[in-house]
Amino acid sequence: MELETSDWAYTGTEDHNIPIDLFGSKKHAGVPRGILSFTDASGNIVFKVHRQAPNPSSSSPPKHTKLLLDSNDNPLFSVHRHQNGTWKCYKGSGDENKELVFEVKRNVKTLTRVELEVFISGERLNDDICDLKVIGSPFKRSCSIYKDADLVAQDCSAIAIVTAITDPRKVA
Repeated sequence: MELETSDWAYTGTEDHNIPIDLFGSKKHAGVPRGILSFTDASGNIVFKVHRQAPNPSSSSPPKHTKLLLDSNDNPLFSVHRHQNGTWKCYKGSGDENKELVFEVKRNVKTLTRVELEVFISGERLNDDICDLKVIGSPFKRSCSIYKDADLVAQDCSAIAIVTAITDPRKVA
């Protein structure tokens, strides 16, 4: 699954192996209201997420679709939410006839816990075993991503808030 990068306009770093921090906001200058944009530390837009309305002329049940766009508004991926609670991500624009990249199934959804299983497309020995597991807490605004039993990524927004409230000396 090779992405075509000929129209890629973002040139924030020369070495593309160095990870960058992205900051998400719906209030970025030059972006219409309601569009989620991701910027780098310099304020350059790297990605945008655009919500598409369901197609009323389609014979299939309505699906909610979001497009991940690059900085030039070229569609990179389209994510479709289906009525059975699954999400499917396809390469390119909103057409589901494109190459499937991954599928997400929700296992648990409560007020304090969400568990998602991610199935990455490709050759898999067992279709019942997920490639990634996402475990999150909406209340704590935290999320952990596991591959097998190994922690791959984690986001804990509430930890910084709790530290600032419990120890005001740590507020910069």
